[in-house]
Amino acid sequence: MAGKINLSNGPRYLLGLLFGFCFGFLLQKGGVTRYDIIMRQLLLEDFTVLKIIFTAIAVGMVGVYGMKQAGWIELHKKQGSLGTSVPGPLIFGIGFGLLGYCPGTGIGAVGHGALDALVGGVVGMLIGCSLYAAVYPKLKGTVLNKGNFGDKTLIDVLPVRSPWAVIVPVVLLIAAMLWSIEAAGF
Repeated sequence: MAGKINLSNGPRYLLGLLFGFCFGFLLQKGGVTRYDIIMRQLLLEDFTVLKIIFTAIAVGMVGVYGMKQAGWIELHKKQGSLGTSVPGPLIFGIGFGLLGYCPGTGIGAVGHGALDALVGGVVGMLIGCSLYAAVYPKLKGTVLNKGNFGDKTLIDVLPVRSPWAVIVPVVLLIAAMLWSIEAAGF
């Protein structure tokens, strides 16, 4: 079994920056940093964003569990709760619908000169992060812990011996869905 990847903070930050740059480049090449593409996705007229997201999910599942199986990484699951899983996506969805960018596509759009993404997106994210940091101590012991459901994943909950018993069918389902979207002309 191969050894674990163990990096000090300097190389870890550089690797993160490199992966972030590559992620932004691929978002831009995929067209999802364009406001019109994202709006057409929200109007269910163009499924480019959906295709990229589901492709990333499939590749990510295989990649993460492949690296885990090879012994390169350890998973550190975080506990979840309704108090964290409901308000966050609601706020995200409102911002996404109003601005037309999520954090990743917003930063990518700034990279090719979209001022709306810079002013509304980056400034909005900084304000939102600052507000969250300010109220976090009060939320931590109350709202965020409501409905705690632990650190279970779908693989933990299902009665399977190997994570691949979940990953392979999910990846095949995603592939079938992507094929169907393409066949339908979206």
